[in-house]
Amino acid sequence: MKIINARLRRREGWYSIVLDGDLIASVTPQSEPCAPQNGELDAEGGLVIPPLVEPHIHLDATLTAGEPEWNMSGTLFEGIERWGQRKATITHDDTKSRAHSTIGWLRDHGIQHVRTHVDVTDPSLAALKAMLEVKEEARDLIDLQIVAFPQEGIESFPNGRALMEQAVEMGADVVGGIPHFENTRDQGVSSVKFLMDLAERTGCLVDVHCDETDDPQSRFLEVLAEEARVRDMGARVTASHTVAMGSYDNAYCSKLFRLLKRSGISFVSCPTESIHLQGRFDTWPKRRGVTRVAELDRAGMNVCFGQDSIKDPWYPLGNGNILRVLDAGMHICQMMGYEDLQRSLDFVTDNSARAMNLGERYGIEPGRPANLVILDAENDYEVLRRQAKARISVRNGKVILRRHPERLEYPH
Repeated sequence: MKIINARLRRREGWYSIVLDGDLIASVTPQSEPCAPQNGELDAEGGLVIPPLVEPHIHLDATLTAGEPEWNMSGTLFEGIERWGQRKATITHDDTKSRAHSTIGWLRDHGIQHVRTHVDVTDPSLAALKAMLEVKEEARDLIDLQIVAFPQEGIESFPNGRALMEQAVEMGADVVGGIPHFENTRDQGVSSVKFLMDLAERTGCLVDVHCDETDDPQSRFLEVLAEEARVRDMGARVTASHTVAMGSYDNAYCSKLFRLLKRSGISFVSCPTESIHLQGRFDTWPKRRGVTRVAELDRAGMNVCFGQDSIKDPWYPLGNGNILRVLDAGMHICQMMGYEDLQRSLDFVTDNSARAMNLGERYGIEPGRPANLVILDAENDYEVLRRQAKARISVRNGKVILRRHPERLEYPH
């Protein structure tokens, strides 16, 4: 397959991209636009990018909002309670059906790499078993990383450690945690040390729900970062949410940032979910409930955006469109300057791929997998401004999605 008349990020002019089977064979400049011949795929000046990435979602919980009750307070902790109710009724087929439906929505928006957190605070590990099957069944649409996520804690949940170890033995790719939800600070610290030991022993990646609270005294991020630093594991470690950072004072953050940078860990912010769940205990002034995305980015650290939830007990909306989350994140984090807008896709492509440790499995370069998306706009700025759709999505050298332009009529 040959793609012509393509625009590429950070490159001027027009390009042709040749795919050879499931790999990219060449990426070469074109002197000018040309008409397609012999089945060539015409990008029509659209931006060709590696697939969009979803680095943080909970596929086992999607499409469960209101079952059996709605989260009326809008708080994180009521969401966990409501999920506890729903979790008691889940079945293997139910979990798989909802996950596959959501993956279809992600595909429709040009996403091909997904990291899903799967609740393993369940003695039967039913959701994990279902998601391991989904991972295999959906491989023609997405690459799925599965996080063993202890939603109700490791130390605070009966046999929590054993369940985490069993989840990794079954095939989880990533070790998770939720230290701020443990019953005591000591248990939170202990849980971080345990999950880092488990990851180091098994070679798994790490992605921890860390300090997802407005409490400025919740400071497990420093524990995670120091564990990553001393073990030299930073490239494999992600801290998700870290919204307490939005309540830390600047004096503490100045010290914390020094450690974070030395640790080399990545960060995922879920801005639409965080601004919905956090700040619920404030009247006025009311905190925004989102981590310091701009400050992390400008300090040279790797930070990206995720959707987190789609119609579940924590967030009642969502449709799989990561560009919607990017738009909200750039607004909420006050990153609307010229330079931020010109590179905005970093937060849902390259940065996310780095957090997921995709390495040379990602990118528009010869020898990389023939996975790419053609967007209906010519650069980052226009993609964001127009909320451009994925016009064509190619996976392993085959077109898996074509979107035809909507038709507008203006009758007299």
